[in-house]
Amino acid sequence: MSSDGEFGDFVTARHHALLRTAVLLTGSQHAGEDLLQETLAKTYVVWDRIRRKGAAEAYVRRVLVNTYTSWWRRHRGRERSVASPPEVQVADGATTVLDRVVLRPHLLALSRRQRTVLVLRFYEGMTEPEIAAVLGCPVGTVKSHSSRALAILRRRLAEEGVTDVQQAGADPDTVGPVPGLDETADLTPGTPQGAPL
Repeated sequence: MSSDGEFGDFVTARHHALLRTAVLLTGSQHAGEDLLQETLAKTYVVWDRIRRKGAAEAYVRRVLVNTYTSWWRRHRGRERSVASPPEVQVADGATTVLDRVVLRPHLLALSRRQRTVLVLRFYEGMTEPEIAAVLGCPVGTVKSHSSRALAILRRRLAEEGVTDVQQAGADPDTVGPVPGLDETADLTPGTPQGAPL
């Protein structure tokens, strides 16, 4: 198979998961699509090299996060208040009521680095060492960002009086635990890893 064909197959297989991650990082469908498009354009240029090394998935994630970091730096002066963040819609329909209504505004209010760590950890299912490799930082830094971000989420959700799924108005059989209240909470929005974030 040609490298163009392999790249196309990779994009077809991973597009929805990568888009979900991009949307969660940027906070908007449009910005997420732009971020993913830029990431895939950068990846295409070096596809032959990375496919030979067998590290395409890790490389694309790293490019996605690095591109997001660059995007954030360019746009941080133009960021709007997160007092009423925009509604984020993921095209694959994998979001849950609880995630969309309760967690997402708080996730968008976290620092860029904290949000990135939580998205990679809970939405993408990456381990702390994998996240550290993608972000180019020590595992301890990943743990610190994760711990602080979860503490912020716990505190903000508690301030809203959200202590369980029923209070959030969601179906406990389809949603699972309230994200952020438990260090081991499952933030995955209902699709198995790699399925069409």
